Amino acid sequence: MPEKLAIGIDLGGTNLRVALVTRQGEVLKKIKEPSSEDVIATLKHAIGEIMTPEVEGVGIGVAGIIDRPEKKVIVSPNLPQVAGYSFNELGLSVPIYVENDANAAALGEARCGAGVEFRDFVLLTLGTGVGGGMIYEGKLLKMAAEIGHMSIAADGKKCFCGNNGCLEIYSSARAITAAVVRSLEGGAESILKQCCQGNIYRITPEDVYRAALQEGDSVSREALKEAGRYLGVGIANVINIMSPEAVILAGGLIGAWNIYIDEAIKEASKRAFKSLFQKVSIIPASLGDEAGIVGAASLVFQ
Repeated sequence: MPEKLAIGIDLGGTNLRVALVTRQGEVLKKIKEPSSEDVIATLKHAIGEIMTPEVEGVGIGVAGIIDRPEKKVIVSPNLPQVAGYSFNELGLSVPIYVENDANAAALGEARCGAGVEFRDFVLLTLGTGVGGGMIYEGKLLKMAAEIGHMSIAADGKKCFCGNNGCLEIYSSARAITAAVVRSLEGGAESILKQCCQGNIYRITPEDVYRAALQEGDSVSREALKEAGRYLGVGIANVINIMSPEAVILAGGLIGAWNIYIDEAIKEASKRAFKSLFQKVSIIPASLGDEAGIVGAASLVFQ
């Protein structure tokens, strides 16, 4: 009898990933595309490319607040083109399961990643935005867990969600590039002035990491450190509220661990209760960009 498979989808603010996944969490085939304005059309095409008769369901992890029974995205600050969309409209012949993308990533790490050895952990996705997922007593807590939209500055900067002072607006990839651009606009000296053919508004987070880690660029390093300090405030809040065994960090920003995450850990150690901080492991996710698709696929098998 052919092995049953699932399609796992990670629909984020920058990229969408669609994969064919086994019950054991092995990724057999994967498609990665930018999350364009016509993201639903791109998604339908990718599903069609990867669908096989062995697929018994489709799991979707999507950035935003989810209405699970209706399989609908209520609001998505980093992916506004899917707000209000019900994935039932994909018209698939197999069942569909929808979850917040960071929740799906937490489930993936719990199944076969860095979370396997922990009963209780909080996962933070650090990329275009900041997301959160929580595993308690070995099970996913099906809650919004919008840790990136925790207010850490009451009268702070305006966030894309409409609130002020969100963790995301200070510690995400978008925040880091914005800080670099502000410095360059103010006349700061940096090798990034020559980046992107002199168009500083096209600087990417990858450009910032490279300049900071390989070239020791002071503007880039300070932007990463500042974002890291704010992230540390958020992590301290998570530790004080949830007292998890681990905080697992995922997403593209962990590539700058030696600056950005080290600064966050240092800041969290100052702000969290010492007795709680000493018990928590702050570690990188191990599934890379496959955490979300493996977790989404596991929604089918559950």
